[in-house]
Amino acid sequence: MQLRFPRHVALAAALAFPLLASAAQPVIEVFKTATCGCCKEWIKHLEANGFTVKSQDVASTSDYRAKFGIAQQYGSCHTGRVGGYAIEGHVPASDIKRLLAAKPKARGLAVPGMPMGSPGMEGPRKDPYEVLLVKDGGKTAVFKRYE
Repeated sequence: MQLRFPRHVALAAALAFPLLASAAQPVIEVFKTATCGCCKEWIKHLEANGFTVKSQDVASTSDYRAKFGIAQQYGSCHTGRVGGYAIEGHVPASDIKRLLAAKPKARGLAVPGMPMGSPGMEGPRKDPYEVLLVKDGGKTAVFKRYE
């Protein structure tokens, strides 16, 4: 038995498919400790913003930070990798998308520490913080400020 769909349904599906495919973001690998709750919340933030996340519990995230060329001073509780870039800490999904679109020559992005109000660290207050673009050689530039 052959299923037939009205022409307008088939046309709508054909037009929507490329839009859905282009909206999909690359897979982000996340390296975190098993007991960190804010890491899980950050992963939910990424997924809610179109990313697919492959999470791996590790004994120490500092090993991955070093492997991806992010200095310990820019460290946080989890480290990610996407599109050849390191993502350290509670970086907003919008900044990751901007990084992937711009493709700067850099190691990646970092939000040092665990600032309140950043994705995964939502709570009763919001502290100002900066997303840093970590360049080759360890120098940084402010990628975005959050007040």
